[in-house]
Amino acid sequence: MKPLGTGDPLRLGPYRVLGVLGSGGMGQVYLAREAGGRPVAVKVLRPELAHDLDLARRFVREARTASAVPGTGVAKVLDARVEGGRPWIATDFLAGPTLDDAVERHGPFDEAAAGALGAALVRTLAEIHGAGLVHRDLKPSNIVLTSDGPKIIDFGIARPEHGLTLTATGETVATPGYAPPEQVLGRRTGPAGDVFSLGAVLAFAVTGRRVFDGGHIAAVQYSVVHEEPELSTVPDGLRAVVAACLAKDAAARPSLDLLGRALAREPARAAGARRRMRPPWATGPLAQDIAHREADAARWAAGFPGDQPPPPSRRRLVRALAAGGAVLTVGGTAAWWLLRDKDAAAAPPSWGAKPLRSYDQGTAPQPLWGPVQAAEGDPPTPLTVRDLVVVAVRGGALRAYDVRDGQRRWTAPAAAVAVGALSAGDETILTADGSGALLALRAEDGGRRWSVRDADAAALLAADADAVYLVTRGGALRAIGLASRRPLWTVPSPVETSGPAPAAAVADGHLVVYGADGRAAALGTERGEVRWGPRVVGRRALPPAIADGTVYLGGKSLVALELANGEQRWAHPSTAPAMGWGPPVVQGKLLYAVDGSNLYARDRRDGADAWTLPVDSDTRTPPSQAPVVEGNSVWVVTTRAGLSGVMTADTRGGTSAWTTTLGDEVPWRLAAAGNRVFLQHRGTLTAMPVF
Repeated sequence: MKPLGTGDPLRLGPYRVLGVLGSGGMGQVYLAREAGGRPVAVKVLRPELAHDLDLARRFVREARTASAVPGTGVAKVLDARVEGGRPWIATDFLAGPTLDDAVERHGPFDEAAAGALGAALVRTLAEIHGAGLVHRDLKPSNIVLTSDGPKIIDFGIARPEHGLTLTATGETVATPGYAPPEQVLGRRTGPAGDVFSLGAVLAFAVTGRRVFDGGHIAAVQYSVVHEEPELSTVPDGLRAVVAACLAKDAAARPSLDLLGRALAREPARAAGARRRMRPPWATGPLAQDIAHREADAARWAAGFPGDQPPPPSRRRLVRALAAGGAVLTVGGTAAWWLLRDKDAAAAPPSWGAKPLRSYDQGTAPQPLWGPVQAAEGDPPTPLTVRDLVVVAVRGGALRAYDVRDGQRRWTAPAAAVAVGALSAGDETILTADGSGALLALRAEDGGRRWSVRDADAAALLAADADAVYLVTRGGALRAIGLASRRPLWTVPSPVETSGPAPAAAVADGHLVVYGADGRAAALGTERGEVRWGPRVVGRRALPPAIADGTVYLGGKSLVALELANGEQRWAHPSTAPAMGWGPPVVQGKLLYAVDGSNLYARDRRDGADAWTLPVDSDTRTPPSQAPVVEGNSVWVVTTRAGLSGVMTADTRGGTSAWTTTLGDEVPWRLAAAGNRVFLQHRGTLTAMPVF
């Protein structure tokens, strides 16, 4: 998500344009709002292509194609016009996650949930085929999960049922691994091609992996045409259905009518006699994720009056969306056609783990992998980036391990461990070398992407879509632009920066720093001016948490402050003044933090206690690391009688799940991603499952 720039429209027809969602080879996609406040997505053909009659016809065809499909299983086309010589299309804005993002964040679907997903997709495909069309690019990233059910998006290469695969310049062929053999070979593609793609989608939904995969596009295409799919991890109740969809011969694939009946029957048989299951998008963490995104989208759009100039918070909106603080995260939201002409095969495969269906209370489950001797001593907390967990190793290097199996992926030697490491999206890792130069490394292989020699970095604090914020070796605060790769501003720090580096968080145009002197302050990210503070909140630096315009801080009290002005919303003094509150973490409507010997779950809006759980700890100082929440589990570092450990609790009722203890005083460090929690202790790294 980017702010509007020179040449971007402020209004398209009846829609007020708020920001840029993304760009593809053919068009620019904007987030906009209609007069009533509803968010919409608007795609505009690039000006340099507007005079290409063939491309303009394709662009208009996209709107007509989607408009021809009845029902609610596709994004509704709201308007399509030519304005200023450039055609544009407006559709419903779908704020929910795409299927690949949902699997990555919440883990693969169980058999019954996948059956419900498949049945809904069959109904929509029947409507598409009933309109005389074939989608021809059904894949997880073209399925958006909303509170109303899954929506099939991107009709950019949809064609009439009799159409052949298009290979003209600028035309996008379907995604390797999901396109049927006949489409790979350039032959006629009919409704049976969409059935093949549906089988590949369902297999992905229950396993988190493609059934046809390879190190190169050509290898994937060869597998689709000549080899059998990998279905060993597909549940028994769905395996026969998926296998039938993936038949090489289009004539051998089941009809949608037969497929719909099979999907309704098989998951029910596997589940046995049980009450009717609510669909996966209507219950559990996925439903909460969807509801949060949709509410945020509506709230942001409603904040922009249709007939007034753009308010000062426009840039804050853009930054919050780009940083993942609201509805739009990279790969996490589909604006109907978002970046549809980008090479989908280049996107990383989903790597989410399947959560535990049950656990034995009091007994830790077997690790997913590890322990792996990844480093030595007491290295910093691991960093998770996409499908990697990155740790610091001897000599100032960073080393990346695959989150799926713990295999080493790469080592980047030119880092300074004490400076820290941050992620800038899914593709870049930021760190610094011993001379203070800021380094940007490729997440894919650890290679250097770029560097800023005059950054003078002593410690990296935080990063957003625009900049990385750091402490200089002289103790000042500095912002380095990620696009310009030059210092944007340097200001004296309002909090202590000598000794331990401040803890920090950034969102909504504010950088919150919490110094070693126990004081906290907020700076504007554009110029570095102090917006509020410094104010004393504790005795040492603790990581802040920011959500929905509120910053939460541990210390003498657990406090919630207005991010914009520092005004207090609520506060809870510590029941153990000698220790104080540890750093908080926000997940959904709740905030989790440790005070004394108790873990609290509180309503983040008013601080009301949701539940309290004793923590088996006798330490006299609060934990320096916030609890880690993943799935339905919350993980807390503990210390008792000089032994460090990790307690795992069930967020659904505030009950203890299990405790892991190791016999020395070095604290554990925790990170989480994709339904895995990574435990690091004295350089060993272990991946644990969640529930």
